[in-house]
Amino acid sequence: MTLGKSNNRQAGVLLHITSLPSGDLGSDAYRFIDFLACTGTSIWQTLPINMPHADNSPYQCVSAHAGNPDFISSQALVEEGLLNTDEKDLPRDQLFNIAYNRFIERNELNAFSQFSQTHQAWLEDFALYLCLRRQFAFSGWHTWPDEFKNRDEMAMAKIKKDLANEINVIKFTQFLFFKQWDYLKEYAHQKQVQLFGDIPIFVAYDSADVWAQPNLFKLNENKEMSVVAGVPPDYFSETGQRWGNPHYNWPEMAKNNYAWWLARIETQTHLFDMIRIDHFRGLEAAWEIPANDDNAINGTWVDAPGDALLASIKERFPNIQLIAEDLGIITPEVDALRTKYALPGMNILHFAFGGDADNPYLPNNVEENSVTYTGTHDNDTTLGWYQSISEDEQQNVNEYISLNHASTPLDMPFSLINVALSTISQFVIIPMQDILELDASSRMNVPGTSEGNWLWRFSWDQLNASQINQFSEAIQRHGRTV
Repeated sequence: MTLGKSNNRQAGVLLHITSLPSGDLGSDAYRFIDFLACTGTSIWQTLPINMPHADNSPYQCVSAHAGNPDFISSQALVEEGLLNTDEKDLPRDQLFNIAYNRFIERNELNAFSQFSQTHQAWLEDFALYLCLRRQFAFSGWHTWPDEFKNRDEMAMAKIKKDLANEINVIKFTQFLFFKQWDYLKEYAHQKQVQLFGDIPIFVAYDSADVWAQPNLFKLNENKEMSVVAGVPPDYFSETGQRWGNPHYNWPEMAKNNYAWWLARIETQTHLFDMIRIDHFRGLEAAWEIPANDDNAINGTWVDAPGDALLASIKERFPNIQLIAEDLGIITPEVDALRTKYALPGMNILHFAFGGDADNPYLPNNVEENSVTYTGTHDNDTTLGWYQSISEDEQQNVNEYISLNHASTPLDMPFSLINVALSTISQFVIIPMQDILELDASSRMNVPGTSEGNWLWRFSWDQLNASQINQFSEAIQRHGRTV
C-alpha cells in the first residue's frame, strides 16, 4: 500500500480521539491502531483534532492549525521524564508548566526551536491570542480593549514581553501535541494504517485566525459579522442550521493565491494521509444568513471560487488525497467541481432506503470513486437509526439486504456493515459505534443542537471477540484487506 494515495479497496473506522477510552494520544490510541491492523482495516478517520471552544465541538475551534492540548497524554510525559507520576492528573495548565520547566532544565531546546520556527506563521499569533483570551476571562477577541482587538503595534510588543513565559508554554504545549501525533502516525504507518482527517470548511469567529487576519473574512468596519455561515433547511433540521461562522472574503484571499488556505492544508498534510473537506459544496456556493437571524431560513446562496482554490491546492500538493463531503443540497455545479478534481464523494446508507430505485445512496447506485458510510458522526448509530425508522422503511431495508423481518433487529448493525463493505466504493468507513453494536444512546452529535454532543467514549470491555471476528471476516470477504 502506498500511504496517502491508494487504488486498493480499503476499509476504515470512524472514531474521534475524544471517543477513545482515555480520550488522548496515549496507549489506547496505539491499542486502537492494533485493533485496526488485526482486522485488516487500513484507515482511521477522526473528526477535526484542533482545540475547541467550551462546547467541545471539533467544528468550532480557536485555531485552524493548533492541536487540542487535551489530547496530549500525560502518562507519556511521565515516561519521558517531564512529569512525576503524582503530577500527571494535575490541571492541564499546571502540568504543562511543570513539563515546560523540566524541559528547559534539560537544555534540549533544538527540537523545540525548530518546531517553533517551522510553524511560526500561525504559532506566534495563536500563542498570543490564547494568552490574551485568558487575560480577558476567555471572552471573544472582538470584546477586548481596542488596542488588543485591533492589534496595536505598541500594545502587541509590550504584551509579548510581559507574557513571554506564558507564550512559550503555549508554544511548548503545541510542540508536545505534534510530537505525540508524529509518533502515533509513524506507528500507524508501521501497521499499514492511514490517518484520515477532517477540515471544517469555515473557522470560528472567535479564533486566532480571524483575529490575526480579519481582512480575509467578511466583517464590517467594527470587525463584526453581518452575515454568518450555515445551511438551509434539510434532512437534519426544518429551520436549517445556523453555524455562526464568518464567511470568507474571497477576493482578498485571491490576491495572494489563497495563501491562507494553502498554509492550512500544509498543516493538515503533515498530520494526515487523507483529508475530508467538510461541507464541500460551500466551495462552489455558500449559504449566507443575516447575522441577526436566529435560524438559517432567510439565507441566500453566494458563489465561491472553489475551482481556483482547488487548482492552487493541487498545484502545491499534487499527491494530496482529498475527500469531498458532498451531502445536503448538491447542484450540478457542485458535482462538476468535485468531478473536475476527481475527488471521491460520500454515500450514507442511512439515507438510501427512504426513496425509490434512483436514490444515489442505494448501494448498487454508488460510484467507485467514493467513500461509503453506514452513517457519520452526524447520524444516529445504525442500530439506533434502524429502531427509529418506520416499518415501511424497515421493510425496504430488510428486502434489500435479504433479512428475515423478525430477525433484523438482532442482525443490525452488522448486516448494514456488510452491505457497505460489498459496494464498489474504493473506501468504506464504519463508525466504531456500529462495530460495537450500540444504540442511539451512543450517538456522537445531533446537528442543529448545542447540548449533549461530542461526549461519547467507548470502553475496551464493549469490544468482544465476536465483533472483532465479524468485522475482520467481512473486510476479508469483500476484498478490503491491505
